[in-house]
Amino acid sequence: MGSPAASHSSGHTPALLVASGISKRFGGVAALTDARLDLKPGEIHALMGENGAGKSTLMKILAGIYSSYEGQIAINGRPVSFANVRQAEAEGIAIIHQELNLVPELTVADNIFLGREPRIVGLIIDGKATRAAARDLLGRLGIDLDPDQRIASLRVGEQQLVEIAKALSLSARILIMDEPTSALSPAECERLFRIIRQLAAEGTAIVYISHRIDEVMQLADRVTVFRDGRHVLTKEIAELDQDRIVAAMVGRSLHAAPEEATNEAGDVVLSVRSLRLSKPHRRGWRQVLRGVSFDLHAGEILGIGGLLGSGRTEILETIFGSANGQAGGEVRLDGVAVDIRSPRDARRLGIALVTEDRKTQGLHLGASITDNVALPLVNQLASFGLRSFGGEAALARQAVKSLAIRCSGIEQTANTLSGGNQQKVVIGKWLATRPRVLLLDEPTRGIDVGAKREIYDLIFRLARRERLAIVVVSSELPELLHLSDRILVMSEGVQTGLLSRSEASEERIMQLAAPRSANGGRKVA
Repeated sequence: MGSPAASHSSGHTPALLVASGISKRFGGVAALTDARLDLKPGEIHALMGENGAGKSTLMKILAGIYSSYEGQIAINGRPVSFANVRQAEAEGIAIIHQELNLVPELTVADNIFLGREPRIVGLIIDGKATRAAARDLLGRLGIDLDPDQRIASLRVGEQQLVEIAKALSLSARILIMDEPTSALSPAECERLFRIIRQLAAEGTAIVYISHRIDEVMQLADRVTVFRDGRHVLTKEIAELDQDRIVAAMVGRSLHAAPEEATNEAGDVVLSVRSLRLSKPHRRGWRQVLRGVSFDLHAGEILGIGGLLGSGRTEILETIFGSANGQAGGEVRLDGVAVDIRSPRDARRLGIALVTEDRKTQGLHLGASITDNVALPLVNQLASFGLRSFGGEAALARQAVKSLAIRCSGIEQTANTLSGGNQQKVVIGKWLATRPRVLLLDEPTRGIDVGAKREIYDLIFRLARRERLAIVVVSSELPELLHLSDRILVMSEGVQTGLLSRSEASEERIMQLAAPRSANGGRKVA
């Protein structure tokens, strides 16, 4: 389905922005070679490609982050070049980065208007006006956040929405959105799509970078595909289908693997009964989990679905002993009650958690693959207090081999790997501890279609062949349906359903995930 913005970009509308012959190198590596992109007023232009294809590099050039490059950029036919971000913003270009760019200790309002705060007599920051302007912007986005709330207290998805509000505060003519829905639930995505369509209808040109092809098919007017730093394709969305986009991205057809047969249940490995969690709140304690119960079998993949803030991640954190708050309920392993008060306790018992934000919680970005994979086992591998560098290297080599991590060697630093390979390193780190229960929170967030398929294959292999008991939290309903033997659905901290594979559908999950109305019924999210 095309967006309402299509009328703006149809026909022979003159280009608002043209980038042509763009080349950029980092040392001896070519990130872009003779790349091009044109953008029309009021269009939603999807830019697609695998990790490392050059999408973000071009966007950083357009946004003034990279000032050294070859090629030409013109706005309304006028050549431009930007020495910094402020010059790009002055030309009406704003960017929302995939990696959040907020100050954790400042408030929502302070982050939105950082460096551009309303002032009294041009000197004193007008806090009241800043909060009011932030409240108006958040209201336009339909975001129920307190402008005085600190960024550090928000979840990843909520922080992403603050980034969007910050970009919109610039009144940009060109808005670049790099994976804006990577941490959002379906309901938040739909709300964002409405805002994007509204902005396009008002004449804003939007560059939309996403790995989610279904989003692009629903939202975009045109699609441009990059591969290996080069332009491959630009077409109207009406001329494309998902298979052609995927083939352009990866250079080959990538048909979906046949659906895995429902796995025969093994013995119960993990039992959770009446799990609850309360977190500190302005007026005391707020209950974020109430009465969650399930069994997890050897070789089973249990999916957990629900909207942002429904308690999905908190279930994993509470089981793993990393939740911030007061936890209760009963957790059993092999029928024996266990007391897990910290991640160290969980790891000792054979439970591993791959967190949703690999860059801040899962990896030491400046460290090597070896250091990252060996980190949980450094003490066990050590001899007489000295690190076993040979043992650590052996672990890393095993992870690279078994998970097919694409790298130049085990000493390559994590921050130079693609998103999919970074995720494999995080998974490899925890698999090195030989867990029996693997908890995966948004395991394919922010990775491309090819790497996503590899992660799926890995999850199936771990469950089916190695008989790990796996829990997967995902905001992507097709992903949940593809991976899961059963799906537990959460709404506002309450378990509202536990569906078998045959019972589960996107419609049924969304019905169960919808927030409850005041009279106890359900309302549409």
